[in-house]
Amino acid sequence: MHPTAARFQRRLHERGFDVEVQVLPDSTRTAGEAAAAVGCEVGQIVKSLVFMRDGRPVLVLCAGDRRVAAERLGLRAANADEARAATGFSIGGIPPLGHDRPLETLIDESLRRFVTVWSAAGTPHAVFEAGTESLIAAIPGAVVAKVS
Repeated sequence: MHPTAARFQRRLHERGFDVEVQVLPDSTRTAGEAAAAVGCEVGQIVKSLVFMRDGRPVLVLCAGDRRVAAERLGLRAANADEARAATGFSIGGIPPLGHDRPLETLIDESLRRFVTVWSAAGTPHAVFEAGTESLIAAIPGAVVAKVS
């Protein structure tokens, strides 16, 4: 397992959120690639997207079949350096939790359509499956809202 994915899995285990990181041979950088690789609906893929608001990072967890209404939410997309500085992970592998520091987090309410969802686990080839409600509960202070 890639050291970044192993670090991510360790962080979650230390916080009592047990997930099994899977390393896939194919890229999971996009929602479509991830859905094809794990055999689920595109909507079950959690896109962990970093935005900026008033100079502060905001993480938005969006269903793979939706787009974030950034303008309506007062957000602008973070660049690659801002995303890495905020989360400790590179774009394409940013997980929904387990970052270097706590982040304001908005969670797409449409993810609740699914019993389980799939998320990046630190690299473009690493993913994990989690119960949707368990994932939401594991992110302290997160707000479930209409983000699309």
